[in-house]
Order: sequence, then C-alpha cells, then structure tokens
Amino acid sequence: MKTLLARWALVSVSAAILAQTPVAIKTGPEVGTPVPSFAAVDQNGVRRTLNSILRQNGALLVFFRSADW
Repeated sequence: MKTLLARWALVSVSAAILAQTPVAIKTGPEVGTPVPSFAAVDQNGVRRTLNSILRQNGALLVFFRSADW
C-alpha cells in the first residue's frame, strides 16, 4: 500500500510540474524567415517554383494539410 501511495504521489507531483511548463510547438518558419527554394505542383497540375511565384511585393504561400491524399 505504501508503494502504491508513493507512486501516486510521484505521478501527481510530476503531472503538476509538467502542467506548469509551457511546451513550444513549432508550426513552421518564423515570420520573416527566408523560404528555402522548392518546386511543387499546384491545384491545376502546373509545376511551380519559388522563383516562378515571387513578384516585386513578394508572395503569399498557403500550405493546406489534408487527410485526403
């Protein structure tokens, strides 16, 4: 019984410590970070590169993750 109580206390203390520690989730490049050169096929089947879409004012890249492959 003492062992079970000691384990429960350790788990409780560990959970409390972890709950207070923020976890940073990296979701992509930071704003202003240069995008590496790439090539991809667009929704119309046309192969695009970073250089082919960049204009004088830059470009807006939107990546949509889908479960439908």
